[in-house]
Amino acid sequence: MGRQQNRKAQALTGLLIAAIAVFLVARQRGFAPGDVGGAVSDVVSNASGPPLEKAPPSPQDAIYGMLDAARAGDVRAYMGYFTGQMTTLLEQSLAENGEAKFAEYLKRTNAPIKGIAITEPERLTGREVKARVEYVYADRNEVQVMFVVEVSGEWKIARLEETARVKTLVPYGTPVR
Repeated sequence: MGRQQNRKAQALTGLLIAAIAVFLVARQRGFAPGDVGGAVSDVVSNASGPPLEKAPPSPQDAIYGMLDAARAGDVRAYMGYFTGQMTTLLEQSLAENGEAKFAEYLKRTNAPIKGIAITEPERLTGREVKARVEYVYADRNEVQVMFVVEVSGEWKIARLEETARVKTLVPYGTPVR
């Protein structure tokens, strides 16, 4: 009995280590926790056939990509996540301020964000969705609605609603008792 329990414990430990390894590889490749299907298809190949295909880009990918570019101050990448009138407004701001100042503005305004939560996008038309994005700061939460459209197979942010403050019951960083 003791030997059989030992083997079960060893098998479970091995499985746990394998699961952690898959998770770490997926995280290194930039997958978010909610993107399990894409992470598994990129990390594990199909032994009996061709590699599994990566999931197509999603509206959330565009929002997260835009936020990552803003945090990094990567102006060109940031601009690439927008379309239509948003692009025109951003290009005007870029022309007025210059790339270095615009990059600094992006970094400065995104640095205090502690976390992001994006609701499942609501489909408005065949190629347009609406997503609620909540920004978590140390002292407050803010919410913004983004309208994202599919343009040539890529999702781009077409317009934004004003950011609104959200009442939080427990502020970020509050110690647990």
